[in-house]
Amino acid sequence: MNPLDWILEPLQYDFMTRALVTTVIAAVVCALLSCWLVLVGWSLMGDAVSHAVLPGVGLAYIVGAPFAVGAVVFGFLAVGLIGLVRGTSRVKEDAAIGIVFTTLFGLGLILISVTPSQTDLNHIIFGNILGISPADLLQVGILAAVAFAVLVVKRRDLTLYAFDPTHAHAIGLSPRLLGALLLGLLALTAVVALQVVGVILVVAMLIIPGATAYLLTDRFSRMLLIAPVLSAACSVTGIYLSYWLDASPGGLVVVAQGSAFAIVYLFAPRHGLLVNRLRTCRPRQHAAISTREDQTGAAET
Repeated sequence: MNPLDWILEPLQYDFMTRALVTTVIAAVVCALLSCWLVLVGWSLMGDAVSHAVLPGVGLAYIVGAPFAVGAVVFGFLAVGLIGLVRGTSRVKEDAAIGIVFTTLFGLGLILISVTPSQTDLNHIIFGNILGISPADLLQVGILAAVAFAVLVVKRRDLTLYAFDPTHAHAIGLSPRLLGALLLGLLALTAVVALQVVGVILVVAMLIIPGATAYLLTDRFSRMLLIAPVLSAACSVTGIYLSYWLDASPGGLVVVAQGSAFAIVYLFAPRHGLLVNRLRTCRPRQHAAISTREDQTGAAET
């Protein structure tokens, strides 16, 4: 087969075109947000919020409200419950996160299982990117545009909050409000990614791109460019592989991102594992050679 056909053939189908567009949109927004989540150290919080939105999505479907409304409400509810458990008991933050998000996730599973629906709500859990309708694409586009716009407009304040919340407070910013804004964007972005990979794999799209970019550069401004580009490329790769391999598109998108992280983890120019090992071995080799040369010179003398 002509290599060009490998690229063009999937695009002949409308569902594949919508899948590609939706996945790239979600990948870019998730990757941008992941840069801040990695810096702030909110990987577990991203996992918690992405799972905790499930009952909100289920309730929104029951009452006929937009998914985003239920997701944002339960996202903030999850954060509040985590803070309550952590602040009023001996339970530490990681345990509080685990308790809250698993309980809310279980509640979401119950709501989905007992809700009569003409659509399969299990797609919320596992994703249904190939079943994206034009209306779904429009919803994802609007939510992603809102999240993207807020991240771009507030990027300086959010970056200062991530690096030095004390300084942010000193210049008149409210770290509490900025944290709440970041959590709200997290809930909103989780809804965007739900359409692509489902609740279970959302955390991968919210963490892997930022972590990968973090290994490639020490400048945050470059992270904000590297993460979306890399995430979009992996998403396109995953969608095409799903077409030719007849496999799960959401799973392949995440595996592609995980594979990119593994390559960067090993071979990144400055922070790669193998590169650092070579750097530490070379001084030892030079020291050993110098020692042998000194010993040889001393023996000849």
